[in-house]
Amino acid sequence: MGTIYAIANQKGGVGKTTTAVNLAACIAEAGYPTILVDADAQANATVALGVSKLTQPSLYDVLSGRVQARDALQPTSVDNLRILPAHPDLAAANIELPREPGSETRLRDALGPLRDEATYVVIDCPPSLGPLTINALTASDRVIVPVQTEYFALEGLAGLLDTLSLVQRELNPNLVIAGMLLTMHDGRTRLSLDVEREVRQHFPELVFDTVIPRNVKVGEAPSYGRPVTHHDPNCAGAGAYFELGREVAARG
Repeated sequence: MGTIYAIANQKGGVGKTTTAVNLAACIAEAGYPTILVDADAQANATVALGVSKLTQPSLYDVLSGRVQARDALQPTSVDNLRILPAHPDLAAANIELPREPGSETRLRDALGPLRDEATYVVIDCPPSLGPLTINALTASDRVIVPVQTEYFALEGLAGLLDTLSLVQRELNPNLVIAGMLLTMHDGRTRLSLDVEREVRQHFPELVFDTVIPRNVKVGEAPSYGRPVTHHDPNCAGAGAYFELGREVAARG
């Protein structure tokens, strides 16, 4: 039975989508059948894997009950990796879901059958703590929290951890924080080093050994519709995501 990971942080611009896309690609390339679920109406993860954000059916159709999740899966250029794409219409789910009884478990119920089709399911959450993120956390076994190595990234951690505790208590007692991932790290600056030290001191058991560096190739890759591991497999960013994939696989 597959394991479902959510990549979540309510702060935007911390590397959630980049991490979701490249982690899913690295795990898939290691030989594990993997599914990436794009739960953000911006559909950046969808586009980053070369799939049109207007593709239908999409996650919105799945959440609306019109199609089964497996019928909305799209192939990608990465072996063993399929995507359940987002569509701009997914923004409407933030309004529609709260009106439905038991809406917090809609995604969990939809993704359940996919556990038999993939070793890993990775959910790219939107940059908010709204209904779609709550659905993703309720559906997941584990959550990875990308943390940008800048001051304001630390400010939002307390709120996110409070939300995770609430989800664990009320909706998903089996949810585990798999780890915090330091992203956009620039080892030449004191700020990055100070933030890394502070996060590791506060959460010594949770922070991944792998650190994702600032890297031009990582930023370029989505414009080519490919993960960085296909765009430039020899760059520092690709190497870091390969290491992260190994860490995640080792943790189970």
